[in-house]
Amino acid sequence: MGSFGENLRRERELRGISLRDVADATKISIRFLEALEQGRIDVLPGGLFPRAFVRQYAKFLGLDPDRAVADFLYSSGLETPRPAPVAAGTTPVHGVPWRALAAGALALVTIVAWLATPGLGSRPAPAPEVTITDVAPVPPVTLPPVPVYTPAPPSGLVLQVTADADCWVEIKADGETRLSRELAAGERQTIEARDELVLSVGNAGGLSFSVNDRPGLPLGRSGEVKKGIVISRQTLPALVQDAAAARPPGA
Repeated sequence: MGSFGENLRRERELRGISLRDVADATKISIRFLEALEQGRIDVLPGGLFPRAFVRQYAKFLGLDPDRAVADFLYSSGLETPRPAPVAAGTTPVHGVPWRALAAGALALVTIVAWLATPGLGSRPAPAPEVTITDVAPVPPVTLPPVPVYTPAPPSGLVLQVTADADCWVEIKADGETRLSRELAAGERQTIEARDELVLSVGNAGGLSFSVNDRPGLPLGRSGEVKKGIVISRQTLPALVQDAAAARPPGA
């Protein structure tokens, strides 16, 4: 349980989120949130409450809720796998139910009886041969030319981020979380969206970006947390460099 709680706390701190922020959003008391991060299962209420707490906590951080609950149950030992039940009316014989053995024996008897019946097990008579002279010639068919498909230029948004230093980054494309983790220095990611992108970063000075190949303006200072930067057709001019200013001299 210790590693699960430590990972949960680390994900929260990478996002610059306090326990008070989590408590206000999920309506879970800080006492229970601290118990989850410290591995204090004895402090949590019984029943389904611990699973519900983990699911709400993970969803608020942008993590996979089902994966978080599975990791919590495995590390805490609250749930153990149960053996698969044996179907009623079956008796395993060396791992094989007797009904399966009976069905196999019946099929074998049916095949033997079929082969013993005159005329059924013999080979079919060969089909009559057809010579080429019996077939009328087929006139050649001229196919129409196939049109060449030219793909239309992209009309959405293509965001490319580059980590100049280690930093946590979250990107949502059209409301769906596409990236939510720490990027190592030098790592680059490209995310596409139809209408809108939302960018959050834990170290604004350690991340550079471009949208549709247009360099973006600085997001902030080193170590500064920026959340909910909306990138759309309307906000794009205020987030990227002017095309004329970005063009090298003499170009």
